[in-house]
Amino acid sequence: MTDWIAVDWGTSNVRAWAMRGGSPMAQASSDRGMGRLDRDGFEGALLDLIGGWAGQGDVIACGMVGARQGWIEAPYAMTPCPALPRGLITAPARTPGLRVRIIPGVAQSAPADVMRGEETQIAGFLRLNPGWDGTLCLPGSHTKWVQVSAGEIVSFQTFMTGEMFAALGSQTVLRHSLNGEGTDEDTFAAAVDDAMAHPARLGARLFSIRAEGLLHGLTAAQARGRLSGLLIGLELAGARPYWLGARVAVIGAGALARRYAAALLRQGLTPAMADNDSVTLAGLIAAHEGATP
Repeated sequence: MTDWIAVDWGTSNVRAWAMRGGSPMAQASSDRGMGRLDRDGFEGALLDLIGGWAGQGDVIACGMVGARQGWIEAPYAMTPCPALPRGLITAPARTPGLRVRIIPGVAQSAPADVMRGEETQIAGFLRLNPGWDGTLCLPGSHTKWVQVSAGEIVSFQTFMTGEMFAALGSQTVLRHSLNGEGTDEDTFAAAVDDAMAHPARLGARLFSIRAEGLLHGLTAAQARGRLSGLLIGLELAGARPYWLGARVAVIGAGALARRYAAALLRQGLTPAMADNDSVTLAGLIAAHEGATP
């Protein structure tokens, strides 16, 4: 018997877990993320996803479902604040017995910044690592660097590195150089070092990717490694106050998280690694346990 349902609702996808207490009994996902729905479409998308689960009335959700374009806007908690903001927001559901409560995001006034969904991952990481203080790096389209102390989000900064990689690789002349498979990790490492040593030369280094392909046979895998390394190296240079001399953990999965860890290793750090699915679910469980019945 399902007690409640945990939901991680992003821009592109939505995932749900049928829960019995703190244990997942089943999992489902779809591509009906916030970006594909209007406000009236969320309830139907959720019911289609969880319709086969018994006892589906109580839902705890995080992510873009609480954005301004989501099911209902969940106000931001302002830093410094608990990793799991207080005050879940109830979505306007029409289905009898269905109660959907959304975790608020976190915002920072100066410099202006916002997050939705990452706060739940941070709370989950702290649930799994009690008493942990330091910096969390959450790689993605919009990578977050977050200072955490005494269970609170103290400050954070977002870098659009992933989105920049996608735009440069598909909307500029570099698209001709990246047309292939794989990423050369040695080229990536050298590009990280280059960007950190000479950040002002980024624009020229980017065009040289195309030129080296034409003149010296730079492969697609090397071109992807160069572009990724230059952008992540530039990000590390900008995020230096967050990681320099700090205890750091990278929350993520797959090649991108491993590249951030490799780049940090080149700076003399040994970051801890945490799986984003595990910490997301742990954060949703923490929210459920702290919610008012």
